[in-house]
Amino acid sequence: MNKQKFALISVFDKTGIVELAEILKDQGYGIISTGGTAKTLSENNIEVIPIQSVTGNPECFDGRMKTISFQIESGILFDRTNQSHVSQAKELGIKPIDMVVCNFYPFESKSSIENIDVGGPTMVRAAAKNFQNVLVIVNPNDYQVVIEKMKNKTINEEFRQQMAAKAFSQLSFYDSQVARFFNKELLPEKITIPLRKFQNLRYGENPHQESAIYFEPDKYSAMQNLKKLHGRDLSLVNVTDVNAGLESIRFFGDPAAVIIKHNSPCGIALGDTIHQALQRAIAADPISAFGGVVVLNKKVDLATVKEIGKFKDEVKANIDIFACPGISHDALQYLQKVRKSLGIYTFGGIKKAKNRLNYKWIDNGLVIQDSDDDIDAGYKNWQVVTKIKPTKSQIEQMKIAWKFVTRIRSNTVIILDKNLPMTRGIGSGQTSRVGGTKIALEQAGKYCRKGILASDSFFPFEDSVELAVKHNIGAIVQQGGSINDKKSIAAADIAKIPMVFTNRRAFWH
Repeated sequence: MNKQKFALISVFDKTGIVELAEILKDQGYGIISTGGTAKTLSENNIEVIPIQSVTGNPECFDGRMKTISFQIESGILFDRTNQSHVSQAKELGIKPIDMVVCNFYPFESKSSIENIDVGGPTMVRAAAKNFQNVLVIVNPNDYQVVIEKMKNKTINEEFRQQMAAKAFSQLSFYDSQVARFFNKELLPEKITIPLRKFQNLRYGENPHQESAIYFEPDKYSAMQNLKKLHGRDLSLVNVTDVNAGLESIRFFGDPAAVIIKHNSPCGIALGDTIHQALQRAIAADPISAFGGVVVLNKKVDLATVKEIGKFKDEVKANIDIFACPGISHDALQYLQKVRKSLGIYTFGGIKKAKNRLNYKWIDNGLVIQDSDDDIDAGYKNWQVVTKIKPTKSQIEQMKIAWKFVTRIRSNTVIILDKNLPMTRGIGSGQTSRVGGTKIALEQAGKYCRKGILASDSFFPFEDSVELAVKHNIGAIVQQGGSINDKKSIAAADIAKIPMVFTNRRAFWH
């Protein structure tokens, strides 16, 4: 009995399993199988040894008990190089299982207790531990490689270890999803994050760095729907810029456009149409838009994309990546001619954010927080602190400005047009808030007059308010909460401009 080779096959995803089983049969393996897998193989004229004839027990409890048994785990685990193990296996009548082919119940798509696989992970773990004697296969994509290696007799210890590594990765990936299903804590004591590779990138932050995108398997992401239609492949910088663009416009149902450079917007705008929104986003800062990434929240037509051609012709500047939910055929053809290397991508749409976690990398670790997505909920805590009250239109502009500022690199000060929902100046990523104020005001120029100034945090001194007054800003919205609030309020009162405290910070790092 112990001279024959046995393979145990128990798979939910039956892709390619018949072809693999046929090769195993030709190679002299006895095939032990379970339930639906055994049925599939039998229907394809492949003789199988029912699992119950090995375990001595029936499959029972609606399939909860099938493979877990002394006979199965022993057949996988005993060490073929240990004579004591070999002798003991012979005495006990243990069939040596030299190959385990298994994939698990699809927990990520059907998260329920009944879809928690127990037997599969048990025998996969056993096979991976004993990889020097047992080949374990958990991914149908590896079947063809295994088939070729079996035919060529090139299955060696290095390959066995590679397959064991894949098995342990799959176990960890699977169990982390189950753990997350049970866990209701936002920040538990221990956490694992299941991630599946989406695609390799052209390079990382720099051409000499390798990079790839990974996604959580059961979470929606517009980024996961990115589809290349033309032009350059994505680098890490392109990916993070597209993501920053999506974050900047995700709060808006109205047509919205943003141009991103190095994870920060250089122009954000809303419009009655997506064409108008794009026009405004480019006009917000055409100099910085050079080499930028355009992200829009509505499908685009030919008239809209002609703004990119106009930008190239008039400003002699190019866009690197153009990303939108969808694009008409004639618009795509036009963009392809504007720039050969222009990366054109669609992403389908942006769903409303719900219960998202935000991960920030630190040296060999992560900081995890809940996402700052409920911006609208914060409006109820806004407080007018000056003698002059803002008009209804100013309040509406302030709300738009506050949404814009929440997704711009801190410290951030922006200037919003007095009437139009578009930025006129952005001072972002500054170590000094007054420095960010100066940049935003200088960039806005003549559009400072009666415009809205928004700051993502409080003003630690009255200097930023005084600068805003000198540039004829019409209204200010900021967090409030500084020990110098009274001085800032007094400066606004003297200038007779309204100022609103949000009583909520909007940092974004």
